[in-house]
Amino acid sequence: MKTKIYGIKNCNTMKKTFALFEAEGKAYDFVDYKKEKPDNALLEKFIDTLGLETVVNKRGTTYKRLDDTAKKDLDKKESAMPILREKSSMIKRPILIFEDGSMLAGLDEASIRQKI
Repeated sequence: MKTKIYGIKNCNTMKKTFALFEAEGKAYDFVDYKKEKPDNALLEKFIDTLGLETVVNKRGTTYKRLDDTAKKDLDKKESAMPILREKSSMIKRPILIFEDGSMLAGLDEASIRQKI
């Protein structure tokens, strides 16, 4: 099994992640949220492993455009999941699932290099 990288293809952070894997000569499978929206099982796996605060990207424009009610709904897993499925650009990028099953969210080059 190769490392799976989840994100959005045109994101600058994703481009840096791809470049890191390529520089290390490591193969990966990429899942683009824009083409393949995450299902509930995958979102639950992300949230249960990494925590809701880590999975929700509150720094992006999609989050900033939400009304206050929707922002509050992102504080609870049950109400956050439908929002994250619909607005997948609010999911932290990248999320990586390594060959050993461990996960990492965000571009932490040192941690990624240790795992690959």
